[in-house]
Amino acid sequence: MKTSSTDLAAEAALLSAYAQGDVQAAQALAQTYTPLVYAHACRLLNDQAEAEDVAQEAMLRLWKQAPHWDAGGGASIRTWLYRVTANLCIDRLRKTRPDGLPEELEIADDTPSVETQLQDTSRRLALEDALMQLPDRQRQAVVLRHIEGMGNSEIAQIMDIGPRAVESLTARGKRALTALLSGQRKTLGYSDDTAQTT
Repeated sequence: MKTSSTDLAAEAALLSAYAQGDVQAAQALAQTYTPLVYAHACRLLNDQAEAEDVAQEAMLRLWKQAPHWDAGGGASIRTWLYRVTANLCIDRLRKTRPDGLPEELEIADDTPSVETQLQDTSRRLALEDALMQLPDRQRQAVVLRHIEGMGNSEIAQIMDIGPRAVESLTARGKRALTALLSGQRKTLGYSDDTAQTT
């Protein structure tokens, strides 16, 4: 998702208004970006409480950066926040690597059956567990590309690497996830077209 120069200028104006004490600008920034930052931190950390702390810290850094924001720098607020959030998450992961799975994340399901909900939860937890086994940079690239839906150029900007490095990290991450999850296909309710046992 490419951010236009008009969007960058609007973001800079919003941050400038916030820096001058505009309460509406502060609310607009918080409502727009805090949920994105929190969701991204949840995906990288797999821990709600830690993700809340990271989201608060990332937004605090944005508030501090507001008076000095450079609209000509080329980075959107979203890109800047994703980079800060990823770095904060990586720092936390390096300090403490938890054993086992953290509490499951609350994800709202509309009205699927209990069996479907349980199966979806099992699949999601298996994916989260597998993601947490990837090296930090691979996990970050895979999450940004396949969960957040970003393009390689934006991911490259967030991770401060080239687009080819993004492709490489994403490909290696996908291969590693496939290997980690391949033995769980039957348990997770995926069946091969050829074999059906009763």
